[in-house]
Amino acid sequence: MNIPLNIDWQQILLHLLNFSILTFGLYLLLYNPIKKFMDERAGYYNKLDNEAIDKLKQAENLKISYEERLGDIEKEIEGRKACAVKEAEVAADKLLQNAKEQAAKLLLDAKEAAQQERIKILEDAQQEITHMAIFATEKLLAQSASEALDQFLDVVKKE
Repeated sequence: MNIPLNIDWQQILLHLLNFSILTFGLYLLLYNPIKKFMDERAGYYNKLDNEAIDKLKQAENLKISYEERLGDIEKEIEGRKACAVKEAEVAADKLLQNAKEQAAKLLLDAKEAAQQERIKILEDAQQEITHMAIFATEKLLAQSASEALDQFLDVVKKE
């Protein structure tokens, strides 16, 4: 059987069988390990991606939690500030009241001291006036007595 172009069907089938065996062999030797490696690599990166997403979600949850805690802490700080301001106002009012009481006491003590000083000055002035009056009276009496004595002596001399 003579086929045009010198084509031998047996050779074609043999080459086809060799090509199939080569393809199957390469499939087993190259394609499966590479596919397996690629699947493992895709799985690894998917796992990393999932872990990153989980960590991102955890980070967002932590952020929300910290923001809530920060808000609570800020409210607590504001409350403590308000309490401290009230305590400071109470302390300031107390100090002011004490200062007013001390000022009133000092003023009262000063008035009492001034009154006592006035009384002492008046008493001293009265004593001095009394002494001066007594001294003046004694002086007048001494002058009168000496004049009376002089008159008596004059009268006695005349007699």
